[in-house]
Amino acid sequence: MTNKTTNKYSPELRERSVRMVLEHESAHVSRWAAIVSIADKIGRAPQTLNDWSRRSRSTAASVRVFPQHGRQDESAGTSRD
Repeated sequence: MTNKTTNKYSPELRERSVRMVLEHESAHVSRWAAIVSIADKIGRAPQTLNDWSRRSRSTAASVRVFPQHGRQDESAGTSRD
């Protein structure tokens, strides 16, 4: 029996597909219309692409942004001024 969480698609394919949705969203009447159009072109189910898109937005929203006042994220290998 296969695991449902097995990643059948490469991270590169997922990233590119989500990027395509973001780039073409303005050409469609809704995000869903863009997703359906892109999913058809890449041969994936619209719901799959919608899930990837939602996960991508969720991840992007959780990224911490540091102010540019001489402070940088020390975990990224940089130091404070």
